[in-house]
Amino acid sequence: MKRSSVWRVQDLTSIISTTMVLILLGLIVLFVLTARVLGDSVRENLTVTVDLKDGVSTMDAKLLQAQLTEETYVADILYISSEEALKEHRESMGIDPTELLGANPFPISMEIKVRAAYACNDSLLWITRDLKQLPQVADVVYQKELVENLNRNLQRASLVMLFIAGLLILVSLSLIHNTVRLNVYSQRFIIHTMKLVGARWSFIRRPFMLRGLCIGVVSALLAVAILFSGIQWAAVHDSAITEYVSLTNIGIMAACVLACGLIITLACTYLSVTHYLRLRESEMY
Repeated sequence: MKRSSVWRVQDLTSIISTTMVLILLGLIVLFVLTARVLGDSVRENLTVTVDLKDGVSTMDAKLLQAQLTEETYVADILYISSEEALKEHRESMGIDPTELLGANPFPISMEIKVRAAYACNDSLLWITRDLKQLPQVADVVYQKELVENLNRNLQRASLVMLFIAGLLILVSLSLIHNTVRLNVYSQRFIIHTMKLVGARWSFIRRPFMLRGLCIGVVSALLAVAILFSGIQWAAVHDSAITEYVSLTNIGIMAACVLACGLIITLACTYLSVTHYLRLRESEMY
C-alpha cells in the first residue's frame, strides 16, 4: 500500500510537470499562428489607390468596381466619389478648392485592399500594370517603400519568433525527458530484477509505455483545457482577441499539444527504459 501511494505521488508529479511544459508548447504554437494572422491583417491594410478619368460616369465606375471585386487579389474595395473626396479635403485641410477653381478637382477613385499573399512589390507591379491598362483608369498609386519596409520587418520578426520557438521547444523537450527519466530512475532495480528472471525487454517496457501514454494523454488534456480557459477569459476582457485567435488556430494548437504530449512522453519513456535495460548492476548505483 505504501508503494502504491508513492507511485501515485510520482504520477501526479509527472502529470503536473508535463502539463506545464505542454502549456508552454501550446502557447508557442498559438503565438506563432496568431502572429501569422496578425501579419496577414497588417498586409491587407495596404491600399492601392486607383484614380479614374474625369469623363467616367458614376454608373461606369460602379461597374468597374463590381468587375474588380471578382479579381483574386482583391480583399476589399472602397469606392470614393468625387463629392466624398472633396468633403474629406475640406475637413482635413480647411480649404474649399471649388472656390478657387470653380469646379470639383477630385475624380472618382477607389482604394483597393489586396490580399496578404499579393502584398509584395512583385505582385503589386503586375497588378498596377493591369489596372493602368483599363480604359477608365487614369493613374494607380501605392506606397512602394512602405510595402518593402513592412515585408522586411515582418520577415525579420518571423525569423526571430521561429528562433525563440525552436529554443523553447528544445527546453521543453529537455524538461519532459528529465521528468520521465527521473520517474524511470526510481524503478531501475525493478527493471534489473525483471531482466534477471528472464523477462523480455518488450515485456519490461510495456507497463512503462502504458504509463507514459496515460500521463501524456492526461497532461495534454489538462494543458488544452487550461489554454482554452485562458483564451476564453482573455476574450471576455478584450473582444479583439477573437479576431486573431480563431477556432481553427485553437484546433491546431490543441492537436499539436495532444500529439506532442503522446509522442514526447512515449519516446522519452522508451529511451529511458532502454537506457536502464542496458546498464549492468554495478552501474545502477
